[in-house]
Amino acid sequence: MAEPTGNAPEREPILQVRNLVKHFPLTQGILFKKQVGAVKAVDGISFDLYRGETLGIVGESGCGKSTVAKLLMNLERATAGEVFYKGQDITKLSGRALKTVRRNIQMDVVGLNPEYINRYPHQFSGGQRQRIGIARGLALNPEIIICDEPVSALDVSVQAQVINLMGKLQDEFDLSYVFIAHDLSIVRHISDRVGVMYLGKMAEIGSDAEIYEHPTHPYTQALLSAVPVPDPEVREARERIILTGDVPSPANPPSGCRFRTRCWKAEEKCATEEPLLAIPTRFKSVNTPAAHESACHFAEEKAVLAV
Repeated sequence: MAEPTGNAPEREPILQVRNLVKHFPLTQGILFKKQVGAVKAVDGISFDLYRGETLGIVGESGCGKSTVAKLLMNLERATAGEVFYKGQDITKLSGRALKTVRRNIQMDVVGLNPEYINRYPHQFSGGQRQRIGIARGLALNPEIIICDEPVSALDVSVQAQVINLMGKLQDEFDLSYVFIAHDLSIVRHISDRVGVMYLGKMAEIGSDAEIYEHPTHPYTQALLSAVPVPDPEVREARERIILTGDVPSPANPPSGCRFRTRCWKAEEKCATEEPLLAIPTRFKSVNTPAAHESACHFAEEKAVLAV
């Protein structure tokens, strides 16, 4: 297996994702369908998850982060790659063999009144429904919970309640979370490490402080610069990075670096050579928070003053 990724602590990961790929076929014809291409929703994602930690995954809509969630839960079959749970590749499991990796547990630890058991779904508030979702996730006593946009439709006060509940349950049951969301401030609040996705690839991964205070990938820097800041002095002091153009189609991604068509740093090398997700050479021998993995030929530290 490959070495742990994401500048994580030196301990054995509970989940190892290696070169995970999911391509959805594009077909033509009604009776005799012929594949004419593929939507490359996830195209070679690798990361580790450690016991008791939360790994946040962020990115624009359509970047593939929700597909990653389905692949990790085996709701979608991977086109290629491996997902090792305690050393066993779960992408190859099915039926009873897949069920054996889950165990049962008792319920009623999510702050809901037991008298609510006879209520209908429409009789619960949004926050209560999210708590029910968490309870369902805990019912099999998992060590890992995949959270795909768990608070996106909730009011801010209810978001805080659910996030605090998740933290409490994590401490009590030693849970590991993969927390997928588009809200950068929420992801930072709950995550130990953060991975930034762009068009099916991982652009940058590191601790929350490394990503939010010392981003080195241009896409991460642009994302952080777009986060609203209430303090007018801070807002005026920071540089706003405006990206031009639209996100390319995952059915026809750019050659080389997928971000190059919107990147202000792009050079010829970016079109011909795909950058690897690795610690930039210039930072390897330097004790700096910028020494975390970034998939950019011209990675450089940049303070963004956000979140």
